[in-house]
Amino acid sequence: MNTLRGLALLPILLLAAGECHAAGLTIGVVAPQTGNLAPIGAQIIAGATARIQQDGNTIVTVAETCEENSGAAIADALINAKVQVAVGFLCSETLEGALPKLKDANIPAITISVRSRILMEDALKNAWPLYRMAPADGAEAEKIIEVIVREWAASPIALVEDGTIHGRELTEAIRNALEEKGLKPVFTDTYRPGQEQQVALVRRLKKAGATKVFVGGDRSDVAVIARDATAEKIQLDILGGDAMRAANQPLALADGVYAVALPDYAARPEAKSVVDALRAGGVEPEGYVLPAYAAVEIATKAVQDAGADDRPIAQHIGGTSFETIIGKIAFNAGHELADNPYRLLLWHAGSFVLPSAPIE
Repeated sequence: MNTLRGLALLPILLLAAGECHAAGLTIGVVAPQTGNLAPIGAQIIAGATARIQQDGNTIVTVAETCEENSGAAIADALINAKVQVAVGFLCSETLEGALPKLKDANIPAITISVRSRILMEDALKNAWPLYRMAPADGAEAEKIIEVIVREWAASPIALVEDGTIHGRELTEAIRNALEEKGLKPVFTDTYRPGQEQQVALVRRLKKAGATKVFVGGDRSDVAVIARDATAEKIQLDILGGDAMRAANQPLALADGVYAVALPDYAARPEAKSVVDALRAGGVEPEGYVLPAYAAVEIATKAVQDAGADDRPIAQHIGGTSFETIIGKIAFNAGHELADNPYRLLLWHAGSFVLPSAPIE
């Protein structure tokens, strides 16, 4: 069952289309409710609402259009509703217009999606109260570089990418960083994506002597490369990026392929009770559901802590470590996640898991 349908079925979420009054705190949730982004917005609303209503607090949902110059009106709606913190924010266009007004109203914003470095630079320069739970631009490359340097420094490494903007830029960032550290790949190439076979590519990898290969491309291409390497009896350790978090089709991924990706938060043992409750209500805890739930946990704790002293809520977000449904979260001085959320994962028995041993 998809999240959008589940949102309609879950009784506690039926009031999420506007303002649901309850005692206690008032938290704003900004997310798309119409258009192509509505299913993602439904994930945000589902996760946030589940936690807010569990605590008996007040939720104020504000529809996000993601259009230029739409942020000021969204900020006005949050201010008029007297929210203490706002979470969600799928689009940078919203934040660009909303943050100046939210600053004046002392309302912190926690985005679980926007990754723009430029926006955060502007926020810090203007003292806008923005905190980012999404990984910043470059965090994926940083973790991949860390993994390659730690695990593959003594091995012949290849870097291949699919020619898309993301694949090319990600792979180029990795190559530049590796070469700065004195690690020069034995092979680099751009392959044609979406092909039924990649035999020629894996043969070129073998000829170059590569035993470790990073693939800057989609999961479906990685599955084909892994299959063809096995068929050609070419031993390759294959590593992909966050694009590996995609449907396991049309070709199933072989066990033993690695990815640097965001983990499946729903698989955390600590999340089981919440996950079970969401599923019982018809909501699959996918995508932004659990990050939105965690954002509300952070917002709630910060508001409660602010009630005990004279410091504004924003300072309690930036100066605290939070235990959440998706793990421990803290923000650094730049209002970014203190810890890179990407992890090295291994595909095994139908899911990505933390590897029990280094890549060898």
